[in-house]
Amino acid sequence: MKLTFALILALQVSVCVWAQQWPEPDKELVEKYEGLKAVFLKRLVTAWEKVKDSAQPMLESSPTGGRAQEIYDELKKSPRMESAVKIVSGLAGELEPVVDKARMALLGAYGHYLRPYVGEHLDKAITSIKPVLDTVLPQEA
Repeated sequence: MKLTFALILALQVSVCVWAQQWPEPDKELVEKYEGLKAVFLKRLVTAWEKVKDSAQPMLESSPTGGRAQEIYDELKKSPRMESAVKIVSGLAGELEPVVDKARMALLGAYGHYLRPYVGEHLDKAITSIKPVLDTVLPQEA
């Protein structure tokens, strides 16, 4: 009973925090954010592909790698794993609008409260680190 009451109280407080009106983010800020996010995800995918391509031969030649591949194949065929993947993907689909709303609220708060003070410095930092990232973690292979 106490746990249920605490859970309901916590949910009520969290709903009250997100129920207030947050400033809308500027269209330019949202476009800039989406562009930076897309580039970051491309960098991560490229890095993952490089790691996977370099590790694949080592894993295939080792006995541990063969066993790991067998375990992976068994897990892939498992009905429990299939149902877990379906549940997680369903939850991700259901939470996507909530996450998007929270992201827009945070971008709005940043644009309204912080960007006038730190926006220029953050933009300079991002611009100055791009050449390093292009060398270390390129967007495309």
